[in-house]
Amino acid sequence: MTAQAESTRATSNPEAGPVIEIHGLNAFYGTRQILFDVDLTVRRGEIMVIMGGSGSGKSTLLRHLVGLNTPTSGVIRLLGQDIAALGALEMQDLRRRIGVAFQGGALFSSMSVAENIMLPLQEHTRLDRKTMEIMARMKLEVVDLPGFGDLMPSELSGGMLKRAAVARAIVTDPQLLFFDEPSAGLDPAVSAALDDLIRQLRDAMDMSVVVVTHELESAFGIADRITVLDLGRILMTGTTEEIRGCDNERIQNLLNRRPSAAQVDADAYLKRLTGAA
Repeated sequence: MTAQAESTRATSNPEAGPVIEIHGLNAFYGTRQILFDVDLTVRRGEIMVIMGGSGSGKSTLLRHLVGLNTPTSGVIRLLGQDIAALGALEMQDLRRRIGVAFQGGALFSSMSVAENIMLPLQEHTRLDRKTMEIMARMKLEVVDLPGFGDLMPSELSGGMLKRAAVARAIVTDPQLLFFDEPSAGLDPAVSAALDDLIRQLRDAMDMSVVVVTHELESAFGIADRITVLDLGRILMTGTTEEIRGCDNERIQNLLNRRPSAAQVDADAYLKRLTGAA
């Protein structure tokens, strides 16, 4: 049985248990509501892709999942824990069990690649410097960047920066890994290599992975399941085949790169023009 087939079997087994549970999540920026009653479950061992167009709420959902934003209402459980109910020390322990690869890499330009990778170890462990250096080198080997630890981020290509960011995200051997637009700004060959790396990491390290992206080819290449967000609401969650075969017009517009017809509320439009509350 292939690794992909084993993963599909595992993620279809309800006994595997969820690593993420979201119930009734609502989010606002000021008076503007961004997420509406979001319900989502991510199974252990699967790659879940959260997909949607610009302004769909993908980044806001990710910020809530990694604990950067607090829900207006609703519940988010990561690895069985309600993150809103955790104290500072409990949240720190939870963050040690998750990894985040930010869009663009987000490496500190004043620090070497190895120093960037060691940051989570310095934050969440009491390991000695030598051990942290060894772990950083090990993770650079995993992402196929051996010997690059002494370089500065400015000396890396875009694809190398993404890989270095992945090395930092996995240095604590997390159970749950988040990617924010991993293929953004990369050429097709480098993007495909990064997609392969994501699948390999899931299989080799027995992690669950959540990928936020608007790149269709990447999404369908790596996902076990896909959640489609549109205007802050989940339109559908399903396998790649189910998503491709659905008859939802807005999903098909997204897949086929067709603009959706704007729905104009005349009263709301008039209020915007007049500045009425």
